[in-house]
Amino acid sequence: MIKRIIKIISIFAIGMVGGIFSSQIVMSRLLDMNYDSLLKTVAGPIYFTEKKEITVQENTALQDSIDKVKESIIGVRTKTKEGKIIYGSGFILTQDGLVITLSSLIPKGQDFAFFVGDKAQDYQILKRDSNNNLALIKIGKEGLEPCAFADLDKLKIGQRVFLLGAVFGEKDILEQANQGIVKIFSQDKIETNIFEDNNSAGSALFNIDGELLGLNTINEEGRVVAIPVNTIRNFAGF
Repeated sequence: MIKRIIKIISIFAIGMVGGIFSSQIVMSRLLDMNYDSLLKTVAGPIYFTEKKEITVQENTALQDSIDKVKESIIGVRTKTKEGKIIYGSGFILTQDGLVITLSSLIPKGQDFAFFVGDKAQDYQILKRDSNNNLALIKIGKEGLEPCAFADLDKLKIGQRVFLLGAVFGEKDILEQANQGIVKIFSQDKIETNIFEDNNSAGSALFNIDGELLGLNTINEEGRVVAIPVNTIRNFAGF
């Protein structure tokens, strides 16, 4: 009888040890599974790195476009008979010296100056369109860098754009840039979400590829509103 009891206790003890060992194996497998799941979860933030790379590429594209078109911008300075100075910009239309600016920047009968870089150029005003606020001028310099025209049929609301114009300092003329998006557009205007002062009148509006979208005016709110490139081309006969 005693031997039988000892045998039963031995079998029970062996069963307990086996059960504990099996539980350890199961727990180990569960931990391994949780570790793999944890690795998958940690791997998720790689999307942030990709987004950061896209942002850097967009900024580089903008800088490249500004470098490409900055030689196509001219400075405009007008001194009125009352002694007031009006500053603005324009852009180069052709290699042989045709340029476009706003008619309002060069009121009739005043003293004008048109600058390529820091140098004033001889000029002749060829025609004006007061209704569309445009003026076509021929300056006495050739070998210039004209703007490339954008296709307005491809323009979209929310599209990224930038302006580039001339800024008159005390001793030299610099480029001024700003960026934003297209807020609304029609055949008559391209309205952006960019705000500027009146010295940015006549600056050029470009898409991110450096193609000309229009010539900028500043409305009463200080918002940049461009005269579309199609209106400019019709005026200039292009």
